[in-house]
Amino acid sequence: MSGGGDEMNAFRGLQADLAARWALADGDGPEPRDIVVIPSLSFDGIDTVSIDGVLHYEERMLFALNLLRRPRARLVYVTSAPIHPAAVDYMLSLISGIPNEHMRRRLTVLSLYDNTLVPLTKKILQRPRVIEHIRHLIRPECGMMTCFTVTEAERSLAVALGVPLYGVDPELCWLGTKSGSRWAFRKAGVPLLPGAEDLRSDTDLVEAIDGLWEEHDAVERMVVKQNTGFSGQGNAILDLSALTAVSPKSGTSRKVREQALADALPTMRFVDPRQTWETFQEKFEREGGIVEAFLEEEDKRATSCQLRISPEGSLDAISTHDQLVEGIDGQIYAGCRFPSDAAYRMDIQRDALRVGEVLQDKGAVGRLAVDFLCTQADDGAWKHYAIETNLRLGGTTHPMMLLRMMTDGRYDPDTGLYLTPRGEPQFYVATDSMRS
Repeated sequence: MSGGGDEMNAFRGLQADLAARWALADGDGPEPRDIVVIPSLSFDGIDTVSIDGVLHYEERMLFALNLLRRPRARLVYVTSAPIHPAAVDYMLSLISGIPNEHMRRRLTVLSLYDNTLVPLTKKILQRPRVIEHIRHLIRPECGMMTCFTVTEAERSLAVALGVPLYGVDPELCWLGTKSGSRWAFRKAGVPLLPGAEDLRSDTDLVEAIDGLWEEHDAVERMVVKQNTGFSGQGNAILDLSALTAVSPKSGTSRKVREQALADALPTMRFVDPRQTWETFQEKFEREGGIVEAFLEEEDKRATSCQLRISPEGSLDAISTHDQLVEGIDGQIYAGCRFPSDAAYRMDIQRDALRVGEVLQDKGAVGRLAVDFLCTQADDGAWKHYAIETNLRLGGTTHPMMLLRMMTDGRYDPDTGLYLTPRGEPQFYVATDSMRS
């Protein structure tokens, strides 16, 4: 099966059992449960990204080993390249109350020994023997598959393994694109930056930029984003300061201004240094994108709120983080600080939950995050703008899950703090950019 009607029907049948399987995997009962972890970076263009050590991102989901604290749980963790045994031993050492040897017997770490920059899920689908091996390692009647992100490839693999998939149905993945995010923000009634979405061509882009410039003539820069770029790699900055001679204030005709904008697109600064206008344009036309006003305030912060929509129907806030950013104009995620600043964390949590309600109404399930930009006015008040929804795990997921492994505490949605069983608040800073 490869995405046709038979696969879709099979997937729907498997997903009908997701709520029961998820409750089993997440619960404290003695029942057996098997979890297949597929930490695949299933993003278009993953083979061309310039992220150092991107293959090691597959280790981000090692927090899933915490499920082995249930005595009858079994877990299969699949990777492209072998994980050093010391890393696995360290993660298991964070789980208190269960002997390491006992958990080791219920854990299978399976490597494909394939370092190519092809999404892991596609590699597995190309290896029928690996699929069969995984099927023999699990009990399908109590099994479930969980992933870093969900695409049609993950759906195909879930069907091949005969287990439900914990994550957003690929039919709803458009909600996690840059255009889909702006649609959900408007539907939820949360603040967002001036911009335009559902753009597909140079003409769309030029007309949208021109319209924004006319409406907001003080804007100095604009950011153009591909719909499915990640970690800022699909973004480009258009500097309008070099085009003041044709600005809306200059009295220049729209035709002349739009021609000047079209000529300026190839000069944009691309966040990915290996990107060219030709490669950027090709992907933009293929998948679409958006343009937004660039927020120029010096005192601005990138922050986010993480949510979980359970298959049983609950919607919960599970953390807020201030993001550490680097690269061109702070477009690349480099790490995070928990929790977000007290001055605005409850505000972004409230608005993220509003977005979550919109997504839940459309049928979304799983972990997600809503990203914001926050700025402080002269009077000290903070304003925030929703900029993106990630319908997947992200850079803030594993630090929080590791904290849970180490402390067995809980997130308090009333304060935005994480508390140990003794009520002690916990704080941390985490990075994705440590280099030797």
